[in-house]
Amino acid sequence: MNRTRALPLAAAMSLTACMVGPDYAVPPAPGGEAPRLLEADAATTAPTPLPPQWWRLFGDPVLDGLVTRALERNTDLRVAAANLQRARALVSEARAGQLPSTTLNAQYVRQRFGGQVFNAIGNVPVVTTDFFTTGIDASYEIDLFGGVNRALRAAVADAQAAQAQVDAARVAVAAETARTYAEGCALAVRVRTAEESIALARRSLALVDTSRKAGYADARDVAAARTILAQAEAALPQLVAERRAALYALAFLTGDPPEAVSEPAAACAAVPGLAAPLPVGDGQALLARRPDIRVAERQLARDTERVGVAVAALYPRISLLGTPSLGAARPGDLGSSASFGFSIGPAISWNFPFNGAARAQVRAARADTEAALARFDAAVLGALQETEAALARLAGALAAEARLREAADAARETARLTELRYKAGSDDALRLIQVQREWRAAEAAFAEAAGARAAAQVSVFRALGGGWEVPASSPPQT
Repeated sequence: MNRTRALPLAAAMSLTACMVGPDYAVPPAPGGEAPRLLEADAATTAPTPLPPQWWRLFGDPVLDGLVTRALERNTDLRVAAANLQRARALVSEARAGQLPSTTLNAQYVRQRFGGQVFNAIGNVPVVTTDFFTTGIDASYEIDLFGGVNRALRAAVADAQAAQAQVDAARVAVAAETARTYAEGCALAVRVRTAEESIALARRSLALVDTSRKAGYADARDVAAARTILAQAEAALPQLVAERRAALYALAFLTGDPPEAVSEPAAACAAVPGLAAPLPVGDGQALLARRPDIRVAERQLARDTERVGVAVAALYPRISLLGTPSLGAARPGDLGSSASFGFSIGPAISWNFPFNGAARAQVRAARADTEAALARFDAAVLGALQETEAALARLAGALAAEARLREAADAARETARLTELRYKAGSDDALRLIQVQREWRAAEAAFAEAAGARAAAQVSVFRALGGGWEVPASSPPQT
């Protein structure tokens, strides 16, 4: 083929810069790019950036180990990682569309022609022939209108969304592990408080029974003491069961069977807490860090590129086809110059949209983009709402815990003084039982408030979108 014939083909191959359809741009966040965190209280929060491994702020080595194990073995993370692998494979498939496709072929044909075929030229005997061919079928689509390139961009955006979904799963797993551990610790404290309440109720019953024998109390006082003891004993089994359920849930989060309950977690005897104000950063860092916002933004980019793919389908497709081949009657002659042949040239195909199906696909793709934009706005607004709500609940939980701590301390002192007065004969048995019951109820309420405070702190960390960052010392993810 001479140069004058090759020039038009080379020029056609270079026409790949005309891309139809909309060009994607990151949309502005609703409400501005730098929203303020309204509920960030200077007494309980700090404007410092959120550290990558926020759970280490609790200073609990057991919690650190549990979260690390969960991030390595959790089943939800394994599913998200597999989805990411699939998305990356689809990117490789889309990228292959930018390269020529080739098909190797080889064929052997044995043909037999009867004499009647050649009757027009005389009496010819039966003819049998052998023919061997081998060659390559090559084709290359000229991306004249950008459909192939936009399909690749859509696949890349989809893979980036899958990566963000992995990060979102890491956030959820870390937060749920920390919350479940804190719940188990709070239940352990409540179990201990319930056991102390039972011991106190038994002591009160013995004291009242002794007073009855001495004539200072009657059967009514003994019955009241027995009632308090039975109520205290009834509360314990449910708390024990809830604590075991929390330990089983923790084993599931770390990818272990229920019988492999973490012994250090089972030995937890205090609710974890922060020694310093909770670092929340600012609103702009929040929007940049939240994986669910990145998922929504990348999905919007994918759907925008798919509009371009649908628009490109309205135009003709131009491909270059080439087939070099070797053909001969004997295998040994396939390498000779006489056996070489080829065909090359452009091919144009156009699904002309007479029935409107292609234009309907464009409209459907544009509708998908509008829905993706709405999901992006919802993700941003939802992140801000979730964070503000978590901060508000944390402030309430901290205030409730502080007041209930004061109430428990006051109730303890009241019970001590009432017991001294009872022994001195200044108070009766019913008064002592009532005060002791109020003391244990205040202790139980404080333990429950401490668990609620820890859960509220974890909820803030989860709303801030932290925990997905992989430390530099960690091996790369699959």
